[in-house]
Amino acid sequence: MLRRDILLGAGALALAGRPAFASEADLPFGNGDRKLVAYPGKRPLLQMTARPPQLETPFSVFDEGVITKNDAFFVRYHLADIPTEIDPETFRVTIKGHVDKPLSLSLAELKAMPQAEVVAVNQCSGNSRGFFEPRMAGGQLANGAMGNAHWKGVSLKAVLDKAGVKAGAVQVSFEGLDGPILPETPDFAKALPIDHANDGEVMLAFAMNGEDLPWLNGYPLRLVVPGFYGTYWVKHLNAITVLDKPFEGFWMKSAYRIPDNPCACTEPGRAPTSTVPIGRFNVRSFVTNLTDGANVKAGKSDLRGIAFDGGSGIKGVDVSTDDGKTWMPAKLGQDLGRYSFRPWTLAVDLSAGAHAIKVKATGNDGTSQPMEPRWNPAGYMRNVVETTRIQAA
Repeated sequence: MLRRDILLGAGALALAGRPAFASEADLPFGNGDRKLVAYPGKRPLLQMTARPPQLETPFSVFDEGVITKNDAFFVRYHLADIPTEIDPETFRVTIKGHVDKPLSLSLAELKAMPQAEVVAVNQCSGNSRGFFEPRMAGGQLANGAMGNAHWKGVSLKAVLDKAGVKAGAVQVSFEGLDGPILPETPDFAKALPIDHANDGEVMLAFAMNGEDLPWLNGYPLRLVVPGFYGTYWVKHLNAITVLDKPFEGFWMKSAYRIPDNPCACTEPGRAPTSTVPIGRFNVRSFVTNLTDGANVKAGKSDLRGIAFDGGSGIKGVDVSTDDGKTWMPAKLGQDLGRYSFRPWTLAVDLSAGAHAIKVKATGNDGTSQPMEPRWNPAGYMRNVVETTRIQAA
């Protein structure tokens, strides 16, 4: 088929807010039940909203492997008018603004350029927001608004070089085919400093885990910004603009901003004195083969999980089975690159009784996770040492 159309059979029902499949799932915080819903190209995921589709990956998926499968990858849209029909033969991405030669490139032209690949985590800025205390507004996500994939495309630098960036360029902005329902709603657009855009790592991706991008993850082209939060990973990318002055759009100037201090935090309930745009991930780690409240067999057992950061790579992971009194170094698994999940394992001997398992990662840059949660008004960047409470018998 020359045309990719998402409105096929059950898919039309899902996008209309009537899921093709649904069951209930309890969330691990006091926020009620959330439905598991199957959308086109996706296994049942946790639904936060139906229009636009916002779907969280059930956390058990992260124990299936270090690469998150396409059908399990989370979905996050800001605006409800998402594209439902795209012809890959006529699709174009434009490069315009402060350039020598404005371009309009087809998918075929992009695929004919030298290709780039990276394994990288995409994580929503508000991942884990539902665990903040006191609670704040916004999607009450658990820990599943993230995923790790093998992305393939062309570097943004190669495309900008082809257009010829003029002297005096300061930023590059990005827009996609999704849009607002109401005219007063600001269209979604993001921007990167010119040096970041030209670092050779930012990518225009057309493939994910060896396949075309899933529709709900940005088909046919999306921006991949390794190490940066998903707000910058613009989906259905169709417009790139080189700017000779800072971008003043709502989603940079007003939204997705964090306190301008080393911890990106404030006292609960207190507004920050100044803010900056959110940027690079902080370091995180999780146990993936145990759930909070699980009953397990006492004795020898293997723990496993994942760790990642914003691009320094994981230096080590330490695990405690006694609520942080003592710590043991875990064994790191395959290194798929500094932007990827890094798997870890640890053999433990669990005595009968209650155990509070904590996991703490350290990046190659020396940063580690805080033992106490840090609060900010938007509920961004949670990376406290996680605790999984189990009972061994």
